[in-house]
Amino acid sequence: MPLHPVRGAVDSLANSRGRSAQHIAIGVGLTVGAVAIAALLAKLSAAEEDDGYEAYSDYEAPAYEQPKPPSKVFSNIWPPLFMALTLSGLRIWNAPRSAARTQALTLWAAVQGLNAVWMALGPRRLGGQLATAVASLGTAAAYVWRARQVDAPAASMVAPYVGWIGFANLMSEGLQKKKPADPGAFH
Repeated sequence: MPLHPVRGAVDSLANSRGRSAQHIAIGVGLTVGAVAIAALLAKLSAAEEDDGYEAYSDYEAPAYEQPKPPSKVFSNIWPPLFMALTLSGLRIWNAPRSAARTQALTLWAAVQGLNAVWMALGPRRLGGQLATAVASLGTAAAYVWRARQVDAPAASMVAPYVGWIGFANLMSEGLQKKKPADPGAFH
């Protein structure tokens, strides 16, 4: 039994045995900060889209309206996925230094960057969002592969995220295909 039960629990959860409290704090700051930046960009993007501005026009839009996923579903899914991503990144950060660890951390950071871009694009820019989501899926899968070589539990924590991004890609692609052609465009 460890001398400090809290430290033992932290070491077990964060893969931080033998690491200083300063190293762990830096890792927490980096991982939480990266995920927080992605979430902040998403919130700012959502605020830009919902500015309440309505332009008057006699034009009547076609009956087709792009289906929107229920926001409560998404708001309930993202926090645990981000928490798992954060903890996974922290576990990799606390792993012994190696080329595999550096590559896994680089891929983890790329996943966070792609998350930020994907969320900042928002649903109105579906094409860019789909391209970013596909890149995110590939990068996340590469991260899982590399992280498994460093810390298997860290890789397993990200598996639900990869599944969710794959599902979101399918959903976005389906919405893109269902989008009707512009009736005023010349073909």
